[in-house]
Amino acid sequence: MNETANVALGVDVGGTGIKGALVDLTTGTLASERFRLDTPQPALPGAVAQVIVAVADHFDYTGPTGVAFPGVVLDGVVHTAANLHPDWIGVDLANLVGSRLPGPSVFLNDADAAGLAEAHFGAAKGTDGVVLIVTLGTGIGVAMINDGRLVANSELGHLELDGVDAETYAAASARQRNGHTWLEWGGHADHYLKHLEGLVWPNLFVLGGGITKNPEKWLQRLHPRTPIVLAQLINNAGIVGAADAAA
Repeated sequence: MNETANVALGVDVGGTGIKGALVDLTTGTLASERFRLDTPQPALPGAVAQVIVAVADHFDYTGPTGVAFPGVVLDGVVHTAANLHPDWIGVDLANLVGSRLPGPSVFLNDADAAGLAEAHFGAAKGTDGVVLIVTLGTGIGVAMINDGRLVANSELGHLELDGVDAETYAAASARQRNGHTWLEWGGHADHYLKHLEGLVWPNLFVLGGGITKNPEKWLQRLHPRTPIVLAQLINNAGIVGAADAAA
């Protein structure tokens, strides 16, 4: 498919799968079926790059491509890679991947991509001031949006809370790992959100991740002063936000 004014390709790199789709940038909806390949194990840079390119090639698309990566990305260079492999640190994605794509490309943190998607097309669309999009999953991903613009690589999921990394007991994965009930875990998530709002004072929290499919199990335990809404794009947020950033 040739480049069009209102379409871009988004690719979302995860610890178990790499998925992509064309995105209609007027609506934030997918303009193609999603295509997914498994993330290589071990997730070494060369092997993962090959799969990213294979996913992109599937669409036979020559327009802009955005790639959401699970780590801090500054000017196309990876600085953290908690869920992939330490060999990623210092890798230039623009050179390793971008040089093999037919069109222009941009690389960004996966939580930031999800934040852009929710800010421009989802639950935070039209919200003024600071919005924190918080994804509660294997870890905690946080995107900070200010008046619709991304404040990149905030990494607020790794705040120290009660002497430990907040992810270790407030991420959704911590509930089973620590043997907590949904209500116990909800109390920990509430403590984390209240800590966040004491630092940033957002106008809105947008909560995402797989647990948003069952909010009745835990949402009643959350009582920050900041209003809470659930994310709308969920599984497609990284793809949509990456495409939005590319465009």
